[in-house]
Amino acid sequence: MVSMLLSVPAVVSTCLLLFLANLVGNVRGGIPTTLDGPFKPVTVPFDESLRGHAVDLPPTDPRLIRRVKGFEPEQISVALSATYDSVWISWITGKFQIGYNIKPLNPKSVASVVHYGKLRFPLSHEARGNSLIYNQLYPFEGLRNYSSGIIHHVRLTGLKPDTLYYYRCGDPSIPAMSDIYYFKTMPISGPKSYPGRIAVVGDLGLTYNTTSTIDHLISNKPDLVLLIGDVTYANLYRTNGTGSDCYSCSFPDTPIHETYQPRWDYWGRFMQPLVSRVPIMVIEGNHEIEEQVESRTFSAYSARFAFPSEESGSLSTLYYSFNAGGIHFIMLGAYVSYKKSGDQYRWLEGDLANVNRSVTPWLVATWHPPWYNSYQAHYKEAECMRVEMEELLYSYGVDIVLNGHVVSTLR
Repeated sequence: MVSMLLSVPAVVSTCLLLFLANLVGNVRGGIPTTLDGPFKPVTVPFDESLRGHAVDLPPTDPRLIRRVKGFEPEQISVALSATYDSVWISWITGKFQIGYNIKPLNPKSVASVVHYGKLRFPLSHEARGNSLIYNQLYPFEGLRNYSSGIIHHVRLTGLKPDTLYYYRCGDPSIPAMSDIYYFKTMPISGPKSYPGRIAVVGDLGLTYNTTSTIDHLISNKPDLVLLIGDVTYANLYRTNGTGSDCYSCSFPDTPIHETYQPRWDYWGRFMQPLVSRVPIMVIEGNHEIEEQVESRTFSAYSARFAFPSEESGSLSTLYYSFNAGGIHFIMLGAYVSYKKSGDQYRWLEGDLANVNRSVTPWLVATWHPPWYNSYQAHYKEAECMRVEMEELLYSYGVDIVLNGHVVSTLR
């Protein structure tokens, strides 16, 4: 196995890294493996010319505007379950509310139904799931509260590997159903079975740079998208919609670090053309913490995305694992306890012990902040996590590590 530690470049500009699965067949002898490590990290100084000023897309951009009516589905996305034979379909119905006297929608008022099949007509299978809403509340005078639309998650099971499926989602009793979309399942796990192309993005945001990144990604026709933290940067905004590249610089006197939650809805609409047909797997970054009333955190992240947490034995949306062909992906949480005595570490020990390298020869771990980097602002920021977990990852021969959060030059 080839040993690699990669940081997905991440500042105000977005980034993209594409892997071809035939990399597996091109590895040659003489390359050190994780079993020979740990190694002294090799870095080069950051090229300041790469730093740019990203301009956020305005809410009036046509790609961010709500175009559905009533309780018709929007912000539709696909996520993988732990194995090839299952996926999650997610979407939102109803309008979000933001203001001082919000009244949350009733999640039980709209059903969560997916019709799907191998043929576009008829869609011969039906699956039902669950729905929820989340609130972002600030107990301070003058700050606006937010309540989401109804978020739906439906798990499809019994799927065939490497197979194209068509689907539509919504509530047929209203009726309020989506158009017909499609996705392709992952290949069956095995040493010669891999997705054709995997896209890895980090610190994506919703800027004009994001548009060029996603356009480039779509043109490369990935089979799977990994988003390694920092999704919308809604926490660079106040609840009145005023934003800044540096929140603490521009708003030093706010009683709590505010967020503008509609940025999540804008992001979901912008991403739908891609993630309604290509599965996206997300792990949290620091910009998803979004502390609110009673010190609640990660409310938007945990509610909006579907995760194979239960299927992979995890107790949290903040860490989980899944297979994509002959690759076992471990998605780790850098902003939840990673101590050896904690739940995540115990889960990680069990997950690694259950990996069968004859079935999934490649073992890839991801989390948001890199353990090794030369970027001054985040230097050794994740050192405590490294001290707790690095030895365990080495002992099981993790092949590739993917991170975001900082700018780094790969060598």
